[in-house]
Amino acid sequence: MARIVVEEAEALLDREIPVLDKGFVRLVDYLGGDQRIVQAARVSYGAGTKSYRQDRALIHYLLKNEHTSPFEQVILTFHAKMPIFVARQWVRHRTARLNEISGRYSLMRDEFYLPDPEMVRYQSDSNKQARSDEALPRAEAERVIAEMDEDQRSVYAHYTGMIDAGVARELARANLPLSLYTEWYWQIDLHNLLRFLQLRLDSHAQYEIRVYAEAMAECARAVAPMAYEAFEEHVMGAVRFSRAECQALAAMLDGRAVGLEGRALTQFEGKLAAMRAAVGVEEAEELRSPE
Repeated sequence: MARIVVEEAEALLDREIPVLDKGFVRLVDYLGGDQRIVQAARVSYGAGTKSYRQDRALIHYLLKNEHTSPFEQVILTFHAKMPIFVARQWVRHRTARLNEISGRYSLMRDEFYLPDPEMVRYQSDSNKQARSDEALPRAEAERVIAEMDEDQRSVYAHYTGMIDAGVARELARANLPLSLYTEWYWQIDLHNLLRFLQLRLDSHAQYEIRVYAEAMAECARAVAPMAYEAFEEHVMGAVRFSRAECQALAAMLDGRAVGLEGRALTQFEGKLAAMRAAVGVEEAEELRSPE
């Protein structure tokens, strides 16, 4: 069987998609595409390739009903450059294969992440692991960035000084900060990539990893456009309710009190807002926030 070639993906191969101030994502290689997904799904009963319309319907059915193994037949390989603190979040997704640059073998380059002033924000009051939507005053943000830059320059000068004095690279690197840029090759199947994107494209994900997810989403869309369309429809555009929230929704539709309070009520209202955003306010007028 001939290798599946996707023209949109071919156009992206080895093109750097800039991310943050010094980072990038490159699609290095891919294996398969939408055609491979439907081939894998239909092999169990020996049916051949159908029409575009039938293939699209099958992919939507598979993703909607969480029949995930056919999506694992599609593989994407990325070359990415990111700050170490982003890499440490990224590597939590353990369903990929990666090779990272090593400070034991290589002299680490003088490349550190500095945020834009508008991304220097206060700590969130409602989320212990996130920043708020409010940025520091411009002058204060620029002072913070200048302080970060000064610290980075100082630490890197000490690092190169140790290298010049003959200190082993594996030890000299120990003081380098999390803002240092690293690089790796990262290979993952489409099913697990979509799971990564589901989490890291979310508005609650840290900005610095979310922009990498956006670049990788561009690559996934190019490799398997029908699968990505189904992902947007059934995952990113969907809202999942717990049993208690389903009960609250039923009560709302019946005109009764929802029976939720505190954080549970806040999360429920957030999901209702997401529904309105997904289907349009005009189409969801009957789904009003609980009194």
